[in-house]
Formats: sequence, structure tokens, C-alpha cells
Amino acid sequence: MESLPALFQDLALILVTAGITTVIFKWLKQPVVLGYIIAGFLIGPNFEWFPVIKDHTSVETWSEIGMVFMLFGIGLEFSFKKLKKVGGTVGVTALTELVTMCVVGFLLGKMLGWSQMDCIFLGAMLSISSTTIIAKAFDDMKLHREKFSGNVIGELVVEDLEAVLLMVILSTLAVSKTFDGMQLVSSMLKLAFFLVVWFLGGIFLVPTVLRWARKFMTEETLTVFSVGLCFLMVVLANLAGFSSALGAFIMGSILAETLEAEAIHKVTTPIKNLFGAVFFVSVGMMVDPQILVNYWWQILVVTLVLLLFKPLSNVVGRLIAGLGLKQAMQGGFCFSQIGEFSFIIASLGLSYGVIDEFLYPIIVSVSIITTFITPYAIKAAVPSYLWVTQHFPEGMLNRLENNDSGIKVKSGKKVNMGSFMARQLKNIVIYSAIIIAVVLISFFICTFIMKYVPRPWGPAISTLVSMVLVSPFLWAMGFKHTLAHTTHKLMDVNRFNKGLIRFVFILRFVLVAVAAYAILQHFLNNLFWDKLNIGTPWYHFINIGFALVYTVLLRVMSPAMKFYKRIEENFMDNLNKRQRVQVFEIPEILQENCHLQKMTLSPDSPYSGQFIKDTDFRDNYNVSVVSVERGKQLYELPKSDFQLFPFDKVTFVGHEDHLRLLLPRVELFDDQLIHEHEESEVDLYKVEVEPDSPIIDVALMDSGLADKYDAMVIAIERDEHFILNPSARITFKPADLVWFVAQKDKAEKLMQMRAADLKADIQNYN
Repeated sequence: MESLPALFQDLALILVTAGITTVIFKWLKQPVVLGYIIAGFLIGPNFEWFPVIKDHTSVETWSEIGMVFMLFGIGLEFSFKKLKKVGGTVGVTALTELVTMCVVGFLLGKMLGWSQMDCIFLGAMLSISSTTIIAKAFDDMKLHREKFSGNVIGELVVEDLEAVLLMVILSTLAVSKTFDGMQLVSSMLKLAFFLVVWFLGGIFLVPTVLRWARKFMTEETLTVFSVGLCFLMVVLANLAGFSSALGAFIMGSILAETLEAEAIHKVTTPIKNLFGAVFFVSVGMMVDPQILVNYWWQILVVTLVLLLFKPLSNVVGRLIAGLGLKQAMQGGFCFSQIGEFSFIIASLGLSYGVIDEFLYPIIVSVSIITTFITPYAIKAAVPSYLWVTQHFPEGMLNRLENNDSGIKVKSGKKVNMGSFMARQLKNIVIYSAIIIAVVLISFFICTFIMKYVPRPWGPAISTLVSMVLVSPFLWAMGFKHTLAHTTHKLMDVNRFNKGLIRFVFILRFVLVAVAAYAILQHFLNNLFWDKLNIGTPWYHFINIGFALVYTVLLRVMSPAMKFYKRIEENFMDNLNKRQRVQVFEIPEILQENCHLQKMTLSPDSPYSGQFIKDTDFRDNYNVSVVSVERGKQLYELPKSDFQLFPFDKVTFVGHEDHLRLLLPRVELFDDQLIHEHEESEVDLYKVEVEPDSPIIDVALMDSGLADKYDAMVIAIERDEHFILNPSARITFKPADLVWFVAQKDKAEKLMQMRAADLKADIQNYN
């Protein structure tokens, strides 16, 4: 018989060991991620009393897939629109933590006597937290809907982007031993470009395709389609030079804006759990007791410094950003570990040969230890907050709890010159990214034209194709104008405003002309013009002339640019579709205190079966029901006499804090999948109709079997044929075998009853 590949044995060992340890940790009421790590240690190469993994390469691949699915799931729960909402807070916090930990790590390395590159890499590794470990802890501890969790996930996303930039900086330092500021700027621009293009292109294409394919979508097709999109973005991110985790997160955030987001999250969660388990087991496999012995005091020092300064710097950053002390401590205590990017940074240093080999196992050991500690650190936040409130001066506490201090985004919108210029700059940046992406796509298409069509027709056709594809977006960057009334009002304020606004419009015109010239120059270069016997100095002027004429034509054709308007309308519809399916959309000015939240009513909820008028939604929680989704039916603004049924999807409106308090009473779904009930006393019996039985020629409905003995007849065997679920009007015949279901005591009573007693019972019943 052909032997199985080692991967099958390894997976069996991984999943069985992980399953046993996680059940034990659940029984101990501990986070299951710790069980995964213990399982990894038990089957790893450093534990001699247990079977070990044979194919480490395949396991590493599976763990990478696990990281992809973890980040994909995070993206599904946290969209870019939410990141924009908390952007100011998480940006300040992430920057504070990054600077603090880089400095602390560098100084700590110097104190330990390490080399300068070791110190620099140590600071970078200590500044990045683990998205997967925190997300898993939130799932295990049911914290993903807490008020502070949104800011935490947002900051983790910002940290992952920071990690990409750190890797660029460290790569430059490793190669040249000097800091290259231009390369850093180019890397930041590259990252921003791809983020804008991926997000805009994804929001335009993915929901459109899903909308077309919605009627064909089953759980199977939706699973395959969404996972395929996830790995497509992973491949694109890798080709662009970014991590696979970043690509998975971006696709998750794009799908989060679709109507299918909840369904996708549901069908992909089991896959995420499976591969996520392999990922955390692989982390546990890196634990080496010998390294812990040899470098125990360095590991201890780094761990203690990390546990002290990393949460502290995060709390300080949150306070600077304007969050209250309690929310700052709850969020800050989550950042008490280092994550996957730290391993990548360490591997980067080893590959370049600029850090000592002992640094990698130290970082891995610190990561394992802090992973164990993370759930307990999160739990310690509230007790620590209570201790602080009891021991700190009241005046200081009042200042720390003042949520109006620090950096706040104003909810009111007032158009002024600054906001107008910011809007113009944002549009120029976005349109520039789109134009560059479209031009690159058109260049790719035109390579086939240039290959098969000879000069001069090949370059001419390619130029025409590129210009047609990019025209709507060049028109939007150069001439699209939606705030004419506001613009005229700003220009009337003073001459400076008028001159500045005119400069902006001229700049937009020039940018369009430059883009057109670049496309013409790419195809209609000296090779093209030489074919037409036109010298080198002249074709530049001809291309400039064509570009200016093309730009003027774009301006003249503004009324005809309806195609772009349809593109933009489709994009905005896709972006806001998920919010529009709600009863109404909360305006931005009210979003600080008013939220819509959909909850699924559990059968075990005290509100299940109640009328809205009998609930305490208004009295105790100050929330209102705005819609109820039941199957395919949507009940908008239900009346007070509307009855709530199990599994109704109820949309509430109220303050975020009140909704969070209500949630545990509405969604009471138990984690336990299988419940053991008492053994049923109902069983299947059969009895033969004797020749002297009083039920002969009596109809089933007149026999009293159901009403007197709670017996349900499910079959009658007559002349070796079965009559299944017989009619109530069927009459019994001699020698019939009657199959019935009943409780044991009543069945025994029925079968032991004498014919005379049974006849009396039937007569009394009738």
C-alpha cells in the first residue's frame, strides 16, 4: 500500500494535540490560544517525550495561510471607513508607541552591551504588536464589540503599515549602513499609491461583480469566491513588494463594505479557525527550553521592559489623543506583546548578516512569553484602572478623564479656504493614483498591440487606446467641479483667495496636459517619428502640441463626460450600499452619540416572544427598535404591539455604551455546540390486533389511542404490507401489527390491558 505523505501525519498530530489542549484550556477557562502554543511546544523538535513534526516546510506554509485568514477576518470586521473615523486617535497613539519603543529598545540594547545594529533592530521589533494574537484574544474573551476594541484594531492596522516602512528603513540600513531618506519617501509613496488603487478599484469592481452574481451565490460558491479574492489580493500585494498579511487585510476591508460581508464572515470563520490553529501551533514549536536556559536573564529583562513601557506608551498616546483614562487603559493593556512582524524583522536582519544570531531566539522567546501574558494583561486593565482611581489625586483623575481634551475631530463642517484647498489636494492625489494605475493597465494591453501591429500603426493605435481608457479620469482631475457656488463665494472674499483658486484650476489643467504628454511620449517617441522622417528636436514640440489640444478638447467635452459620472455614482453606491440598506443613515454630526447596531435575538433571550411594549429597551437602555428582519421580510419602524421572535435580526438606535450593555441580553448564544439532554422515555412499540380486540373495525380517530394513551400510530403492517402514517379514518383489522410511539409506562399499560378493559376505555372515550 502506498504510504501517506508526511504532511498527513503532521496535520493529524497538530490538530489532535491542539484539540485536546484547547479542550483542557476551555475547561480551565483560559484562552485557547495558549492551548495552541502548548500543543506546538509538545509536538515541536525541542520536546523529546512526544511525537514530533516531520515536514516543517509544509507546516510553515500552512501557518502562513493561517496568518492570511486571520488578517482577512480582521479586515471583514474593520473597514477603511471605520479606520477613517478613528484615524486621528489611532494615528497619534501608534506614533507615540512607535517612537517610545524604538528609543527604549535602542537604549536597552546598549545597556546589554549589544552592537548598534542589534539595538536598532531590537527597538523596531519591540514597537510592533501582534494583530493575530490580540484578535484571537478578543474572540476568546468576547471583547470584539467593546468600545475600546475598535480603536485597538485600528491601531494594529496602522502598526502593520508602520512595520512595512520599518522593514524598508532597516533594509536600507543593512545594505548601506546609512539612512536613505529618499528611499523611505519613495516607499511611503509606493505604499500609499497601492492602498489607494486597491481600495478604489476593489470597491468599484468587487461589489459590482457580487451584485451580478448574487442570485447564483450559495454557501459553497460564496466561500470559494471570497477565499479566491483573498488570495488574489495576497498575490498582488506580494508582487508589489508587501506582505501577504497586508493583502489579506485589504481584501477583507473591501468585502466589509458589501452586503455579503456578514455571510462571508460566517462561511470563512471555520476556515480561519482551522488554519489559525496551525499558525499558533507553529509559534509554539519555536519554543526551545535550552535557549531559555542560556539567555534567561536577557529574555527576562527584555520581557519586563516590554511589559512596562509598551502598554504605558500606548496609554499615554491614547490620553494625548483625547480618550478617557478607562478606555485608554483598556486599550493600552492589550499591547503587551510583540508579533509576527517582529519575527520577519529579525529574519531580515539575519538574512543581511547585520544582527547576531542570538537575537532571533531571544525575540521568539519574548514573543511566546508575552503571548501567554496578553490575555491576563487585558483582564488586568479594569482592576488596574480601579486601583488608579483609588490612589491618584482627584484633580489629576479629573483631567485624565476629561474626554474633551486632546486631539478631537470637530463634527461640524464649515467650508473655508483651508478645507477647500484640502479637498482639492485630496482629489488630485486620488485621481493621480487612479490615472497611473489605468495607464499601467493600458500599457500592458498595448504591449500586445505593439507586438503584432508594425510601426507606425502599432504606436498610433496604442496611443488611441490609452487615451480613450484614461480620458474620463483625466477629465475628472482637470475639470470636474461640484462646488461652484462655494467657490464663487470664496473668490469674492478677497483677491488672495481668487488668485489661489485660479492657481489650483491652472495646476489641474497643467497636470492633465503633463499626463497626456507622458502617454504620447511613451508611444510616439523617436522610433515612431523617425519612421515618418521627422527629426528628434521636433517630435517633442509635436507631442506637446497634441497634449495641449487633447486637454482643451477634454475641457470642451465636459458635458459629454457622463461615462465618468456613472463610474463615480457606481463607486459611491458600492461604498455606501451596506449603510443604505439600514432604515436610515446616521449623519456625521450625530455619530459621536448615536449609533445603529443590528443584533440577532437568541431563543434564550428574555426578549424572545415579548411584545416591544413589554420590553425595557427604552426605560433601562434608552434605545429604540427601528427595524426587524425576519427571514426575507423587513419590518420598518415596528409598532409597540410588534412581537419579537427568536432569530429576528433587530436593528437598534442609541448611544454606543447603551447598545453595548444591551447586547449580552439580546445575543445569548451559548459557545457549547452540543447539549446533552435527559434520556427520552419515548420509544417505538408494536402490538398485534387480536381476533377478539375491541378496536377491530374501529377507526383510528375513534380508538382513543392518542387521547387516552398518548400513543401516535406511525405504521400498520397488514398482509405483509406497511401503511405508513395511516389516515385517521382507517379501521383496524384482525392480525394487524400496529407500530406506535409512546412513553414507556403508557405503552406497557396499553399492551398489558385486557380486551374488556380496553373496550371500556374506548366506550368511555366515545
